[in-house]
Amino acid sequence: MRVGAFVLAAQFPGQDQREPLHRAVRTAETAEEHGLDSVWLAEHHFVPYGVCPSAVTLAAMLLGRTRRIGVGTAVSVLPNAHPVALGEQSALLHLTSGGRFTLGVGRGGPWVDLEVLGGGLDAFENGFPESLDLLLRWLRESRVGADGERYRFREVDVVPRCEEPFAATGAPAAGQDTADGRQLSRPTVLVACTSPGSVRIAARRCLPMLLGMHCGDEEKAEVVTMWRREARDAGHGPDEIEQAASLHVSAGVAQVGDNTAEAVEALTKAMPGWFSAGLGAHRTVDGRERRMRDPLGYTELLTRLHPVGTPQLCADRLSATSERTGIGRFALLVEGSGDLASTERNVQRLGEEVLSLLPPGR
Repeated sequence: MRVGAFVLAAQFPGQDQREPLHRAVRTAETAEEHGLDSVWLAEHHFVPYGVCPSAVTLAAMLLGRTRRIGVGTAVSVLPNAHPVALGEQSALLHLTSGGRFTLGVGRGGPWVDLEVLGGGLDAFENGFPESLDLLLRWLRESRVGADGERYRFREVDVVPRCEEPFAATGAPAAGQDTADGRQLSRPTVLVACTSPGSVRIAARRCLPMLLGMHCGDEEKAEVVTMWRREARDAGHGPDEIEQAASLHVSAGVAQVGDNTAEAVEALTKAMPGWFSAGLGAHRTVDGRERRMRDPLGYTELLTRLHPVGTPQLCADRLSATSERTGIGRFALLVEGSGDLASTERNVQRLGEEVLSLLPPGR
């Protein structure tokens, strides 16, 4: 099992926008210091739910501030970016970090981002497969041209190009390892899957999934089963499927306390206000109505689903999720208290007190 921190750079009520960004940087540094495997960065636009508008930009900064830990995007919103530009950035981060970068991509939502950044509603509703395939070609081929519905351009050279595997260097955890401990020549690409359609898109390309924190173990297990079936039906072999499946990531929430009531209280005091302000600020591009979850009810659900409680309870829940779903990699939201010192302490306890209780071979 590999446990990482999920960082949204969440702006809690009463905070300015510098505070969550500083907390994001300190979370990554603290995660590396205390033995976590990775840090995963979210991207949002125009809302205080998360004040990081470019996950790849923050990833570049954190890769420069760290030496061991893997850094991934969870996710970069593909309809808001040109897939070639995102591919170039990903190759650059992969090569300069020695293989520590992972690119997570997703469709995002039907938000006003699509109007402001120029992708348009069709990029969200229909354009994701074309964009994803162009991105994958850019990371896998030496020359790329396009003649699709959205992207058309003459063939050009891919620069910089990812070619040779890295030599064994302690196998940075966010990357995709070969059997002899080398890093593969291109960055891992995973897909955020929130619907059967996105599961099919990932499976048919044999790409690992990022599954959201709103899902319980049973639902995630069903999604993994569907992904395997779709990958087999698409003609992928058993070894390829197992390699990709080993890279699925389960998102969740983690809060470590001396007792469970203390840990739950830390989240129920802070997260509902953040959810209310952050999620409530979303505006759709076409005026469609979007129903928001009840902030307190959603917080309480997350505390029941995920490692929130004593170190032993947190370890037990992580182990149970891994056993039930087959997923061994975790991106855990650790900033749910909204406070820098509490977040740093939470990461420290996760690394020092919870990881040691996980089964051998994590």
